[in-house]
Amino acid sequence: MRVFAVILVLMGALWPAMSGAQDWKRLDGAQIEALLTGAKVTYGSARQNFFAQGRTLYNAGRGAWGYWAVRDDQYCSQWPPSETWTCYEVTANGDSVRFIADGVVTQGRLQPGE
Repeated sequence: MRVFAVILVLMGALWPAMSGAQDWKRLDGAQIEALLTGAKVTYGSARQNFFAQGRTLYNAGRGAWGYWAVRDDQYCSQWPPSETWTCYEVTANGDSVRFIADGVVTQGRLQPGE
């Protein structure tokens, strides 16, 4: 019984580190702007460039141009021909970034500049 109690205590202490949950930080508008402006993010075999002028290029074998902006502490994007903007909460952990909307999480990795 005593060994079981020790295991429970150790698991309780180690679980946050093992899960990595405490490392994800929600970003505010200024942090999102600083993180994404001029950045390249890869999502598996796809990649996205975020240009300072508010344009974005998503390429998953074929390029698609859209627009991006920061609104109310969220990353927002618009992909023509649609005029609808979709906004996402952004969290970061090291060089990983997550875009979260309606319970759907898209995770990418920031790429070093060229």
